[in-house]
Amino acid sequence: MENNNLSRRRFIGAGAVAATGLLLASKASFALSLMNRWGKPNSIINGVQIGAITYSFRSMPGTAEDLLKYCIDCNINAIELMGDAAEAYAGAPKREPSQSWADYAPVIAAWRASANMDKFKELRKMYNDAGVTIYAWKPNALGPKNTDAEIDYAFNVGKVLGCTHVTVELPDAAQTQRLGDIAAKHKMMVGYHAHTQATPTLWDTALAQSKYNGINLDIGHYTAGTSSSPVPFIEKYHGRITSMHIKDRKFHDGPNAPWGEGDTPIKEVLQLMKKNKYKFPATIELEYKIPEGSDAVAEVKKCRAYAAEALK
Repeated sequence: MENNNLSRRRFIGAGAVAATGLLLASKASFALSLMNRWGKPNSIINGVQIGAITYSFRSMPGTAEDLLKYCIDCNINAIELMGDAAEAYAGAPKREPSQSWADYAPVIAAWRASANMDKFKELRKMYNDAGVTIYAWKPNALGPKNTDAEIDYAFNVGKVLGCTHVTVELPDAAQTQRLGDIAAKHKMMVGYHAHTQATPTLWDTALAQSKYNGINLDIGHYTAGTSSSPVPFIEKYHGRITSMHIKDRKFHDGPNAPWGEGDTPIKEVLQLMKKNKYKFPATIELEYKIPEGSDAVAEVKKCRAYAAEALK
């Protein structure tokens, strides 16, 4: 009986190893099929890394596999990944339709505190095998109501995904101090994102609190909020910019516009990056209204083409 049990355990173990191997092979095959269809993407243009935030594709199906297909179709080889798709891929518990946020928060917090990193490693490999790197991750786990364990999880996932930084909406000074301290422990940057509340001095407190606090600048929001060019700000703070969102908006809190139709000096900013060899990524963020008959992939392609023309 003991020998039979031992043989059975060996058989089960071998089966599990084989199943894992098949799963990894299927992910590798998925990445390979994408490359065979479109080839490896490349969006480094004259030394400037053009990327995209996966939020740009929010109007389309949004699994991790879907997002990878869109990136390759758009010839984008580097991204800022929104947290939902990555966590869903890793098996995070879903919020039930009838479940309040108050009830769901401890459930997702408990999952994050003990989450296995293997699925995130698998996700990174699938993207990297297809020629796409993940330079930033924007999780929903860096807020004042999140536990320290969740924040540690956010940084750990960022490292596993190969990111140089995580991103988050700019919170108050107490939270930037908290995040800066935890970031220092992980030796990983936080890029703080702002909207039209941006001013030339908005990030100064956070930057003074920790060398791991940085800027996730949005030049469209900056232009709309200040009714001025972000170029002087970029020249002053380029050493603390982790990544930069590109969109076009009008002055005086004006609306988003197709690139080239607003007041944001996209061409000047990209030329500045090229001239000064800034290494932070320039991230396409699609926020203008998608024209009838088009879709997010087609519009991101237009944005990439605009950036390529601007960088000649």
